Amino acid sequence: MAKKEMEVVKGLDLNRYMGRWYEIASFPSRFQPKNGENTRATYTLKDDGTVNVLNETWSDGKRGYIEGTAYKADANSDEAKLKVKFYVPPFLPIIPVVGDYWVLYLDDDYGYALIGQPSRKYLWILCRQTHMDEEIYNQLVQRAIDEGYDVSKLHKTPQSDPPPEGEGPSDTKGIWWFKSILGK
Repeated sequence: MAKKEMEVVKGLDLNRYMGRWYEIASFPSRFQPKNGENTRATYTLKDDGTVNVLNETWSDGKRGYIEGTAYKADANSDEAKLKVKFYVPPFLPIIPVVGDYWVLYLDDDYGYALIGQPSRKYLWILCRQTHMDEEIYNQLVQRAIDEGYDVSKLHKTPQSDPPPEGEGPSDTKGIWWFKSILGK
């Protein structure tokens, strides 16, 4: 049976979407450390209409991060279907990796969001705060189920309150990236 086309947000206001988002839960990704915590994304609109993406996570007390760019998948569509492009490995950016970033749900206040992509291999629940009301979380999980996601793979991301400020000690050698590729 073919999976139905996912519903995505229409009319995304990129200016309102910019800023910091905390990862409340996600499907584990080989591009993130398995013991990552305080994972967050910061989006900044550039003059050319693209978005600078800074993804950060802390692992063993050190900050790992990668920067990339997001842009509309179809400039003529009002659907919130974006493409994100990162270069890997992050310490020697030579290989472009492009993925889908579809905003499946966004509350009216731009306070929390459900992000996915057409293969349903990746899913994120994001919030402007480090913690989310359990009822809202459950509603987003139900939306993911309705869109055909296997939410048994969903993993809650530990978040500190307050979150780490600044950059902290960095993993400058990209060791987190190699560990994540090896599944550690």
